Amino acid sequence: EYISAWQVCARHKSSNQPPQGLLQPLPVPHRPWSHIALDFVTGLPLSKGFTVILTIVDRFSKACHLVPPKSLPSSTETANLLIKHLFRLHGLPSEILSDHGPQFVARVWTDFAKHLGAKVSLTSGFHPQTNGQVERMNQELEAMLRCICSSNPAGWSAQLPWVEYAHNSHTSSSTGQSPFEVSLGYQPPLFPSDSASSTSVPQFLRRARRTWNQTRAALQRTAERNRRIADRHRRPAPTYTPGQLVWLSSRDIKVHGSCRKFSPRYLGPFPIAAVLSPVSVRLTLPPSMKVHPV
Repeated sequence: EYISAWQVCARHKSSNQPPQGLLQPLPVPHRPWSHIALDFVTGLPLSKGFTVILTIVDRFSKACHLVPPKSLPSSTETANLLIKHLFRLHGLPSEILSDHGPQFVARVWTDFAKHLGAKVSLTSGFHPQTNGQVERMNQELEAMLRCICSSNPAGWSAQLPWVEYAHNSHTSSSTGQSPFEVSLGYQPPLFPSDSASSTSVPQFLRRARRTWNQTRAALQRTAERNRRIADRHRRPAPTYTPGQLVWLSSRDIKVHGSCRKFSPRYLGPFPIAAVLSPVSVRLTLPPSMKVHPV
């Protein structure tokens, strides 16, 4: 007890315990394009004036739209891209998930979402897994572009529509159906046949509703399976209260003035300003720390 209470030991000793906090899956949406996730792919070679890809993922169907801006857009430019490439096709979302990029924490962006009636959800600091769907989409996107454009890296922008089509045609392991099937109710063929069968409106609506119900059930099963697997290697988080002093891991924080090998493993302790969920809190940090407090 004496050692654990001594701040020097608490600050410098590495923990050999499993990470605290059980997996908190995001709620499963009820329909396509009501909950979207956003991210940017940067550092791409110049291709017809484009250097960035805005990745938009529907958390329900796993469908994506890949939009190439000329450069990393501002909050206003990002909002205009969503209006042009998303809202006119799928309507307004009820939730927008993103990281803490400057586009998504600016007042312009929060006001934009507020006028849409959409909730802005941000990932926790140093925890991109919260936005895991779009992170995986970006990895898949980069892998496909590497394969297609290995001999002509500057031609990636011309291949982007086909990469999007390929992803939306591919069966998702989470839903057991392609994003096209979930969001549209059918699988568009790459080369339409001459004898396309027509479907009456009632039949189409019944099939779409059945597909959505099956998709939601599959997503819930996948989320539960992922939670069980993740929780095998984690332990429940303690119950936090506002005002409680806690230590902040320095794993992703640059500590100035000391060798990384001998730098403290934890910083603080800092008081909890607010408890946001069972596994996330907002800390009261000194102004000198340029770190997001959540």
